[in-house]
Amino acid sequence: MHPRDQTIFALSSGRAPSAIAIVRVSGPGAGPALTALGGTIPPARTATRMLLRDVSGQPLDDSVVLWFPGPASATGEDVAEFHVHGGRAVLASIFGALAAHENMRAAEPGEFTRRAFENGKLDLTEAEGLDDLIHADTDRQRRQALRQLKGLLGDRARDWRGRIIEASALIEAGIDFSDEGDVPAELIAPALVKIKALLGEIEEVLAAQGQSERLRDGLVVAIAGPPNVGKSTLMNQLVRREVAIVSPHAGTTRDVIEVQLDLDGYPVTVIDTAGIRETDDPVEQEGVRRARARAAEADLVLWLADRADARIDHAGTAPVWRVRNKIDLDPASRPLAEVSDRGEFAISARGGDGLPELIAALVQFAQDYFGASEGGLISRTRQRQLLEQAALSLQRSIAVVGEGEELAAEELRVAAHSLGRLLGRVDVEDILDVIFREFCVGK
Repeated sequence: MHPRDQTIFALSSGRAPSAIAIVRVSGPGAGPALTALGGTIPPARTATRMLLRDVSGQPLDDSVVLWFPGPASATGEDVAEFHVHGGRAVLASIFGALAAHENMRAAEPGEFTRRAFENGKLDLTEAEGLDDLIHADTDRQRRQALRQLKGLLGDRARDWRGRIIEASALIEAGIDFSDEGDVPAELIAPALVKIKALLGEIEEVLAAQGQSERLRDGLVVAIAGPPNVGKSTLMNQLVRREVAIVSPHAGTTRDVIEVQLDLDGYPVTVIDTAGIRETDDPVEQEGVRRARARAAEADLVLWLADRADARIDHAGTAPVWRVRNKIDLDPASRPLAEVSDRGEFAISARGGDGLPELIAALVQFAQDYFGASEGGLISRTRQRQLLEQAALSLQRSIAVVGEGEELAAEELRVAAHSLGRLLGRVDVEDILDVIFREFCVGK
């Protein structure tokens, strides 16, 4: 039996225990399962209170049930939802009762959304937007994911693909009528107008994307420097909770500690690295090695030191800000306003002096780093690469149309194919598993 002919079920709400839990069932067996547990099928899309029972007639839970007959459902199949009390024992009994039905099994991660995609309820860009929305940690990530889920990129891609096909039809008609004098020229001219307009629109989207792809993963800021200069204290101040051990002894942090931070709506990963110094301790040596490697991959490094003349020991290509700590212990420290404009800061991580200026600079760096991501349509590398391929094919079609209409038609076919891959409608089986397995179970 094909997996799509089986009925799947899963918990589609938060982990137990909870006040209410939602168990979703999708597939041809959803109706029979609902009848078996609740005794009847309620009116479509109407919340109905039901006492659920197992096969022996024993009560399972007092629940609210919703019935969505396909294809007018989230997955395009028959869907039943059981809104039950969120205790572990209740859920175990519901799952057991469902699993006892023939051709019914627990869902794999992302399987509900994949069925929705396969049944034409959403395209691949919308599915990616849904995944991004589930995993959004900040408001800016949420807004970007919601644009994808609304189909803004998919709608544009469908329009572009349709217009490419129209232009291709004109060129191919010119090929068919090439022996009839001026007919080919009369067909090629409007086709070229369409292709050039399409190319301009796609290039405009590619140029305006800014750093929208990076908004999914966030900005990585590494706090690095020699031991015992206050790196963990600074990290605790930035995240406003005790996430790193603060100790006056050198070598306390022997690995890399990462914390997700919402910085004015921008997703930022702050890394507290082991103090970089020469040491004979093999464990600390490994910590220093990891610290150097992680700092080298960061997008911004805050090099923390407690002396104004401290040497920066960093081999990466990311910008490095010199942050002098413990100014509360040195009355002769330079005023903050003189140093912050040059990527240099003077702070007291313990007392809080200078931290507002450092945080404001980090917010400005994040704004510049993410660029025009708020208005960008592209959120994933896959999407950008396919649009670039489509644009390149359109450019080639314009370049070769004078050499032969057949070559131009082939380039248009390749461009339409790239947009079809973007939407997930052609030749994408190799990436579907990769995309949908990133989803959580029950979605």
